[in-house]
Amino acid sequence: MSDIKFGTDGWRARIAEDYTFANVRRCTEGYARYMESLGNSNLYTGCVIGYDKRFQSEDFAAAAAEVLAAHGIKVWLTNGATPTPVIAYAVPAHKALGAINITASHNPPYDNGFKVRGDTGGAIDPDGLKAIESFIPDDANVKTLSFDKAVSSGLIETFDPAPEYLANLKKLIDVEPIRKAGLKIVYDPMWGNGAGWLTRILGGDRTQIVELHNTRNPVFPEMLRPEPIPPNVNVGLARIVETGANCGCITDGDADRCGFGDENGKFVDQLRAFALIALYLLEVRGQRGPIVKTLSTTSMLDKLGKLYDVPVYETGVGFKYIAPKMVEVDAMIGGEESGGYAFRGNVPERDGILANLCLLDFMVKTGKTPSQLIEMLFSKVGAHYYDRIDTRCTPAERDRVRATLVSSQPTTVAGLAVTYKNSTDGFKFGLEDGGWLLIRLSGTEPIVRVYTETTHGDLVEPILQAGLRIAGL
Repeated sequence: MSDIKFGTDGWRARIAEDYTFANVRRCTEGYARYMESLGNSNLYTGCVIGYDKRFQSEDFAAAAAEVLAAHGIKVWLTNGATPTPVIAYAVPAHKALGAINITASHNPPYDNGFKVRGDTGGAIDPDGLKAIESFIPDDANVKTLSFDKAVSSGLIETFDPAPEYLANLKKLIDVEPIRKAGLKIVYDPMWGNGAGWLTRILGGDRTQIVELHNTRNPVFPEMLRPEPIPPNVNVGLARIVETGANCGCITDGDADRCGFGDENGKFVDQLRAFALIALYLLEVRGQRGPIVKTLSTTSMLDKLGKLYDVPVYETGVGFKYIAPKMVEVDAMIGGEESGGYAFRGNVPERDGILANLCLLDFMVKTGKTPSQLIEMLFSKVGAHYYDRIDTRCTPAERDRVRATLVSSQPTTVAGLAVTYKNSTDGFKFGLEDGGWLLIRLSGTEPIVRVYTETTHGDLVEPILQAGLRIAGL
């Protein structure tokens, strides 16, 4: 029996090594006991369970459903692999206590995962996650009820979560102008749950959707993992040029993260995408309200906040921090460096489908290409440049890196003066140009991440290399 801990977004582990049916049942037992500790009410009863297209995800989901059913908890089980934002929206739609999502998101193909959500459909806060961990039994002695018996007794009900999600989507964005715009859009769902969704939403009129990687293949050919960043997106970006498309839309394996490519097949990084979507909401849609961002994402949002007189709140990395803050302040948008963005009027959960639709609507409403939209953004906040290096490491190496960073006090990084050090989540060093360097131990994988954002395009690589040296890597 492995020690199950929830990281940045749930528990993830290697299939057949730690990610076994026994451990999935243990994890579900902990979640069931946590739900029971909250107390049921007439409004919030039952739990939604969904899953992705990874190896045996549907079987792990069924095993989780058997445990909840044994506790007398009604299970709404999705009728197929379903985007995470659609699973999340089903929670309030069915007045459920929360959700279990069997997915490892963007991890390599040998992993699977176990995400949990609360009654808003958003991530459970860190205290709640610690409570769930405390309820997970140390052995495989958990309650179970056979799937067939649970179905016949009405404790497990298979359902289609799409109609309610799509109905709410129509309230958030008018897709008709996009459907009629005559765009050619390359869509890469990265072998994941987003396959067919943009075509379903935007098809049937003048706009054409060219999909690739849209079948089930859990080894994820032509990419290292279904994470919407280069080099994983390179095949899709090349298809933009090959087909003469206007842009490329990308969603990760469970479709909660957004990637985007411009008309020249160049990747629009996650920080620029976040700032573009915020600018779209502020400038085109005329919305106002707080912006919530993690400390690993763009300072362009702070500049937009000042320009449009809206508050900007910064949190630790992960939606377990973002979602509660969004609910607290009624945020207009919340997001993180990974490409996950959530919106007011929806559940406080990342939505890669809606994020891509916002970027498309920005193009249609302004008549601008993606590269012209970036120029528009930079005309307001100045040019910003970003990159990240991920380095795999052993547990011993992680401990050494952490100890090194605790004592590190650099005064300059790549010739730029260090203006502050923030150790809220990782180790962030502010730079004199308003940029930053962040060195952080991943909460989902055995990886040390080194990130930077700077106004000096020629200093991106020197800052990253300086970060590696500071970490002793």
